Amino acid sequence: MTAAALRALHVPGKPLILPNVWDAASAKLVEQAGFPVVATGSAAIAESLGYPDQHGTPVGEAFAAFARITRAVSVPVTVDVEGGYGLPEAELAARLAEAGAAGCNFEDSDHDAGGGLVDVARQAGRIAALRAAGPDLVINARVDVFITAADQQAVVDEGIERARAYLAAGADCVYPILVRDMDVLKAFVDAVAPAAVNALYLPDGPDFAGLAELGLARISLGAGMFRHLQAQLRERLAAMAAGQRPY
Repeated sequence: MTAAALRALHVPGKPLILPNVWDAASAKLVEQAGFPVVATGSAAIAESLGYPDQHGTPVGEAFAAFARITRAVSVPVTVDVEGGYGLPEAELAARLAEAGAAGCNFEDSDHDAGGGLVDVARQAGRIAALRAAGPDLVINARVDVFITAADQQAVVDEGIERARAYLAAGADCVYPILVRDMDVLKAFVDAVAPAAVNALYLPDGPDFAGLAELGLARISLGAGMFRHLQAQLRERLAAMAAGQRPY
């Protein structure tokens, strides 16, 4: 399946569900369960390789992990490249193509300059350069303004401004990650319609059907599955350490 087919799966109101993976084995399980796309999660991949999230993984190791995943499955793979690992956009696009990725997440957090967000015009320029270097790449532009906002209503206009700029620069989808206020998420979706919007599934938020009603085109689980399985393993290990059967 091509990047064009991946792009076609982004339908507002009929969201693509992405249970993000961290290695080839988890990717195979996602494909076997019938999901039409495999997506990686940056935190899960970084931690599975022994590194912290937010550009903690060496570039070569990150892309080697992506390539192992794309080789393991026959469905398209979209990978989370965080903020691009400091790579020029042309090199980033080339590495994604070499790894066999059909799409990528590209975020506007500035991990290489002490935190904060990349200036909106600069980030739009980076997306435009990535689009020029990878014309077929499905770009999911993350909008990180909501992550640390105490009042998400107060930053919704900035989030919408960023999303519109990224879409104009060539992004296929925008991803306002960690929006907990559903009124804010609905306002965001409506403001950028008919563009595709991705949201993060939150255990204390709406279910998939409820999120679909907001007009989303894509729902990610982020590190959710990885964290869930970690918790189960931690519980089993504690049982073993206490002398109990592991299972």
